[in-house]
Amino acid sequence: MKLLFIVGTLLLVSGNPVRAQNINLPAIILSNVPFEMDWEGFSQASPEHPVVVKGLSGGMFNITSPIGSADVKIQGRIVLEYPLEEGGFENRDVSSIPGWLSLLPPLLAIVLALLTKEMLISLFAGIWAGVTIMMSYNPIKGFLSALDGYIVDNLADSGHATILIFTFGFGGLIGIVQRNGGLAGIVAIAAKFAKTRVRGQVATASMGLFIFFDDYANSLLVGNTMRPFTDKLRISREKLSYIVDSTAAPVASIGIISTWIVFAMSLLDGQLQILGIQTNAYLIFLLAIPFSYYAVLAIIFVFMNATMKREFGPMYEAEKRAITTGAILRPGAKPLSDDSLIRNAMPEGIPHRWYNAVIPVAIVIFGTMLGMLVTGMPDVFPENISFLQKILIIMDNTNSSQALLWGSYVATFTAIVMALGQKLLTLRVALESWFEGARTMFLAVIILILAWSLGSVCTDIHTADFIVHYTRDWISPGLLPALTFIMAALISFATGTSYGTMSILIPLIVPLSVQLTGDVHNVMFWATFSAIISGATFGDHCSPISDTTILSSLASGADNVDHVQTQLPYALVVGGVSILFGFLPIGLIPGAGYLTGVMFYALSITVLFLILKFFGKNLPTEPSELTGVESL
Repeated sequence: MKLLFIVGTLLLVSGNPVRAQNINLPAIILSNVPFEMDWEGFSQASPEHPVVVKGLSGGMFNITSPIGSADVKIQGRIVLEYPLEEGGFENRDVSSIPGWLSLLPPLLAIVLALLTKEMLISLFAGIWAGVTIMMSYNPIKGFLSALDGYIVDNLADSGHATILIFTFGFGGLIGIVQRNGGLAGIVAIAAKFAKTRVRGQVATASMGLFIFFDDYANSLLVGNTMRPFTDKLRISREKLSYIVDSTAAPVASIGIISTWIVFAMSLLDGQLQILGIQTNAYLIFLLAIPFSYYAVLAIIFVFMNATMKREFGPMYEAEKRAITTGAILRPGAKPLSDDSLIRNAMPEGIPHRWYNAVIPVAIVIFGTMLGMLVTGMPDVFPENISFLQKILIIMDNTNSSQALLWGSYVATFTAIVMALGQKLLTLRVALESWFEGARTMFLAVIILILAWSLGSVCTDIHTADFIVHYTRDWISPGLLPALTFIMAALISFATGTSYGTMSILIPLIVPLSVQLTGDVHNVMFWATFSAIISGATFGDHCSPISDTTILSSLASGADNVDHVQTQLPYALVVGGVSILFGFLPIGLIPGAGYLTGVMFYALSITVLFLILKFFGKNLPTEPSELTGVESL
């Protein structure tokens, strides 16, 4: 959850913001898990007048440095006693909870979602449980604080509000291009090429490859654009959302330039500076791309799965249902977007002109890219830097959410003007179409707010800190890439945030990898760095509480729980193959290089082919009427 993490990184709360003296402590601490406390402004802190931490296991901890930080462990409640500038002392206390309780909020939400298929109740239950723990196990305070301390705060966050307004705006745009015949025109054009389910899936996946600069834009554009067409081909919504999701985060994570990559490079560059390593972070990323086994194999598996026409697990049942009955959704499914736009017939006499949809959608894409340039452009560039370095500076400072917002509403204005100019719609009908389209996004917006709130709870209760603390001891030199991937996958799946995962693990793993390998210019380091990105990708597009997962379900008109249940077996297979035939051997084979890495891809693809061949089932024969979609 990208924007959530940026807000959630304000983990530490100030004890007294008015005073120059500050001791920053977490709101709550996990037993026997190190935590950081920062202090400043204590000129009187000395061996004679230290900052004393009472209640620690093993005695007291004295802080004698005037400015600094320390990592300490506690059990139970601790009390800080520190000198004041005006004389005297002041006490502060903070409580701890058993570390395993930090796993309860995300696990409760995930398990309830899978069991009940009720996302709203499941997400709120996770939020409520987490806040109740932080409120000294008082469920009433937990309920009230969950509402005004987390849900309201996340709704009021400007970054989140931008995403929500963009989501409503994009839904409105889809409403207009549906009403003006534009989407029907795209279907008619695409049908001339993709007259079969295989070609329809390949076309959808290919479209996902071209929108590489942001996973949000990828999910919303591809899903909404291709949904009417795939419905006619009897491709289940579960399969559509899988294709959309598997070509969103995985593509953005290995794109040459994307919001994902710039964020990861900024974290890496910070660690390189701390370590005193003079090298280009972007160069390290480019060198690491071939070792992003999960992201690359996830994309390959999408095309392989589509062309082989074989499925397994819940996806087989979903596709069988769609082909044999025409039911693109499971009976009782609760899609995140209202299908009324697709179901309702268009007004009589509206021609199906593809450009009435393509031009607005193209404006969203190029308008977003232009907006990213505008929002990221510095007043003055540093002297004597290359064009590529300028692009990286722009991407590092860009506001992709704001750019998406601009692009969607400029496209909406364009779509309305085009409809009016061609006399396809009246202004009243165009506005009604926009509001109808925006209305279909309401459920998804509520789920997004709850997902962000749960992410904030996971940050405050230190879910990721607990996972990292109890898994990092497993790491050994040869197992470093594989274990790093597993750790990143666990954190991202449990918290639903890829950015949060990268921000936690890059500062932890990069110094460890340098210590074990001696440098950043070696295959082991590149594979380990890629393992962080790939693991974050896994959770980002598999966790039911991830915003990218939710947006993929939204854009595809799928039930989010159904999407997760059908996609997860495929993702686990790809993840397992990535570990066994990618990250694990690249770490264990001495002297492994690029050629070895390519050989691992060949082996991995062969294994995936054999899995589909022997464990996948042939789908029923496509109905003959599917060949007539070109008449739409």
